[in-house]
Amino acid sequence: MIERRWGMFHRWGPYALLAFGLLMAVATGGPIGMSRGDWYVAGALVGAGFALQLGWGALAVSRPGPSPAGVAYYALRWAIAFVLSWINPFFAFYAVVGYFGAERLLPRLVKPGLFLTAVTMSGSQSGGLPPHGELGWGVFGGLLAVNVAMLAVFAHLTEQEEQRARDAADTIVELERTNTALQQAMDENAALHAQLLVQAREAGVADERRRLAAEIHDTIAQGLTGIIAQLQVVASASDETLAREHLGRAADLARHSLGEARRSVHNLSPTALEHDALPEALKKTVAEWAERTGVRAEFTLTGTAEPLHEEIDATLLRIVQEALSNASRHAAATRLGVTLSYMDDEVALDVRDDGRGFDPLDLVQRSGSGGFGLDGMRVRAERVAGSFTVESEPGHGTALSARVPLVRHG
Repeated sequence: MIERRWGMFHRWGPYALLAFGLLMAVATGGPIGMSRGDWYVAGALVGAGFALQLGWGALAVSRPGPSPAGVAYYALRWAIAFVLSWINPFFAFYAVVGYFGAERLLPRLVKPGLFLTAVTMSGSQSGGLPPHGELGWGVFGGLLAVNVAMLAVFAHLTEQEEQRARDAADTIVELERTNTALQQAMDENAALHAQLLVQAREAGVADERRRLAAEIHDTIAQGLTGIIAQLQVVASASDETLAREHLGRAADLARHSLGEARRSVHNLSPTALEHDALPEALKKTVAEWAERTGVRAEFTLTGTAEPLHEEIDATLLRIVQEALSNASRHAAATRLGVTLSYMDDEVALDVRDDGRGFDPLDLVQRSGSGGFGLDGMRVRAERVAGSFTVESEPGHGTALSARVPLVRHG
């Protein structure tokens, strides 16, 4: 909008100012003392000024930028305005257009062009050219100095404004570049978010499968192992009372395993923790296992028991259940001990037996994972930011140790 208005001024402004200067000259020609010859010269120059502006208006369309033609146009316009102002100072209204457009027409001669315009304006302001006497020249010199000083000030302010405009334009370009980069980053983030959602969903499905596999191993598989052991006793028992006792135990194990399977599907806490705290649940679990297997087993509690987060409780209980199941199937132990220790910032669970033991490295080489039971116990401990270690040696028993954070209930 501003550029358009400046374009209108550069196109029509010289016409209007030249016409106004002519009108003022006609009104003041008598008092100033313009002769007939002055009027002839002034008329010819006014006509030349209109013709020059008309010709430049047509030429500027094809040469909008700086050019030798623009320099010639500015010089001729200044010469016409200078002579007219010499004849009548009021023609300085036309000369003032020299202050506008010098940067566009005289890219390398801006200061000389502005100085020549200031000379014309100072002569008009001092009463006309040429100055008369020392006083006239003094006034002319003072006015010229003031005009040049004002030009310097306005040139400095204009340079600052143009610099701010350039800085603003650079800032806008940089903001557009930044916005484009930000939009690209947002698009990439959206795609990454969608990918992460898919991966999280897949990881959730895989984690749920591992959880169910571990729960099945810790509940149904162990229950079936116990049932098979009881039925084997029944098959070889000759005493009907003894057979019924073991059949009852097998039925109890079946019902217990069924309940645990249902709770595993719904991701509920184990049955043993439904009514008892962790120490009591572990004590009962060890006692039931000892009664079922005939192995001497003891449970020991150290430290002050505290209510733990349900996930911590379930993890420690499942580790003990798996450790007992492994001991009954593989250890051939005569004694077993389970110790639960509450410390300042962690809970320790240790299971030790005096069974046949094994070489942990040899087991890893043979199974590739250290056995499903051991691997499952390790995964359970690490899932709650804990650790799990195994120490064993053939003929010298086995020691399992789990360390988990002491995360209080609630």
